Amino acid sequence: MGVQTAQLRFAGRVAVVTGAGGGLGREYALLLAERGAAVVVNDLGGTRSGEGKSSAAADAVVKEIKAKGGKAAANYNSVEEGDKIIKTAIDNFGRIDILINNAGILRDKSFTNISVEDWDLIHRVHLRGSFIVTKAAWPYFRRQNYGRVIMTASGAGIYGNFGQSNYSAAKLGALGLCNTLAIEGKKYNIHCNTIVPIAASRLTQDILPPDIFDQLKPSCVSPVVAWLCHESCEDNGGVYEAAGGWVGKYQWQRSAGKAFIPPETLTVEAVRDNWSTITDMTDSNTPSSLQEQTVALMESLSGTSQPKARPSKVSHDDPDMFCYDQDKAILYALAVGMSTKEPSALDFLYENSDDFKILPTFGTIAGMNSLFSSDVLREQMEKLNGDPTRLLHGEQYLELYQPFPPSAALTSKCRLVDVLDKGSGAVVIVEEDTFNENNQLVMHSEWTIFLVGAGNFGGKRSTDKGKKVQSPPNRKPDAVVE
Repeated sequence: MGVQTAQLRFAGRVAVVTGAGGGLGREYALLLAERGAAVVVNDLGGTRSGEGKSSAAADAVVKEIKAKGGKAAANYNSVEEGDKIIKTAIDNFGRIDILINNAGILRDKSFTNISVEDWDLIHRVHLRGSFIVTKAAWPYFRRQNYGRVIMTASGAGIYGNFGQSNYSAAKLGALGLCNTLAIEGKKYNIHCNTIVPIAASRLTQDILPPDIFDQLKPSCVSPVVAWLCHESCEDNGGVYEAAGGWVGKYQWQRSAGKAFIPPETLTVEAVRDNWSTITDMTDSNTPSSLQEQTVALMESLSGTSQPKARPSKVSHDDPDMFCYDQDKAILYALAVGMSTKEPSALDFLYENSDDFKILPTFGTIAGMNSLFSSDVLREQMEKLNGDPTRLLHGEQYLELYQPFPPSAALTSKCRLVDVLDKGSGAVVIVEEDTFNENNQLVMHSEWTIFLVGAGNFGGKRSTDKGKKVQSPPNRKPDAVVE
């Protein structure tokens, strides 16, 4: 017997749907209105190739919504006039909660025959238009600490399709835009997801076979989009396909690859000879963030010729958590130069050692994922217009309260200590406490991050906050470890 659940409602929410005069957009608008949302029905009313304009399509959908007792307002602007589209929502309903970037046109031609105009027009509607409308809605989302955004991609963007170089490039661009908006919007409770719909519409009416066209109803996509727009949906940054009653999620896949160590061994011939290993997807992994991709890369370059790939254990839903096992600790030890020539090397490099240990400096790795995913650092970079490609890891303080166990799930919490103006750049000091599964404090660390080119903002140059460390004595060291 099926489980009965309460109907999901959108009462009090205001949605903007672009390209809502027919097809998918119309279904989105009708369903959201049926569930209680006030809807701005945007449609320029042009042809499939983007020519002409008419108010008839948008007006018809608004009339249909109102006839059923719903709330709706029409808008006839191009998506390149995103501020006017969002203004329609504010003027009529006082707010904006949901934005579905659905407007689209086609100008399919082979790459040989495509014109610059064909290329530019598709990008202006699909990619630039999605950017402009979302940009206009973003300040409202931030102020109210709530927003739901849908970008529309396509199988042509993911896989390519003959005659659609302009369309496929724009659609994959929309996916990239969504990925970054999901990251930047997270702290403001703004979720951005991408839908890959396959449905019968005026864009596909002479492309799909008639029997398939009849089966792929737009109404088979709209429930998925509505769920992603609901306040109870926690998903953010996902890519979902919906077609004819089937729904699935996409995930990037990355081969285990081949590490050429030392790098001098990487030659054209070496690439040729190892191509089957490089392209073998048998032990592929699925990084779900830039941080996870970086960790996987560091593991591959850590000194082992071919580390075994495994799915990421770092929770994508909880960036404050870092999970590790003996393999990861051993890879770290190799990466920082632990050699079998050392008397105690096996205690750090052999998982079955009776006295297996983890290097104390491994704590910098454990805290890094949380630091670079935290709102603390991100907010300061936004305020200072910091460039992430010019970020340097400066001084590092690490205080351990207990040894690292062979494996653990650690959770770190970050706090801002101070921000300094060094002229040529800005210094952001962040402290971090890390706890184990039993909520016991494992370590305390302090990070000094230098943002090159972000200085001269009128801030102070020094601070008395943070940890005070002992300066090294002005004499020769007792021992040197290389």
